[in-house]
Amino acid sequence: MTADPFLQPEDASAAEAIAAIGEELEVFDDWMERYQYIIELGRKLPPFPDVWADDAHRVPGCQSRVWMEAVARDGRLYFAAASDAAIVSGLAALLLRVYSGRTPAEIGATDPVFLKELGLLEALSTNRGNGIASMARIIRERAAGA
Repeated sequence: MTADPFLQPEDASAAEAIAAIGEELEVFDDWMERYQYIIELGRKLPPFPDVWADDAHRVPGCQSRVWMEAVARDGRLYFAAASDAAIVSGLAALLLRVYSGRTPAEIGATDPVFLKELGLLEALSTNRGNGIASMARIIRERAAGA
């Protein structure tokens, strides 16, 4: 049996996930350490099936290649993601930590403004910032359509 590619939530709610990410990032003194931490998060994502690394799963608006998939289970949405760029995989892991395994209502109620509040968008290039915004938009669109 292959491993489940969809990220299981480790925090009880999206708000708790955002708070935990904020606390984890505060441990680091500079952005290079934070980037390394984010890259490590990306490496811990569940394996993304190769068959999903196609145009149908590709996230538009990203500088690097990013793919996402979602599945509904028991009234919750679970997400899988992968990227060909290490930092982008890490950013996807942060988004999935907040949104995967939540109800569509909770996803819709959780504004991705936390990315800005945590200082993540300012630390990224404009293209990376646009890419993470595209990932967040797709997650919220899937929730709105669920």
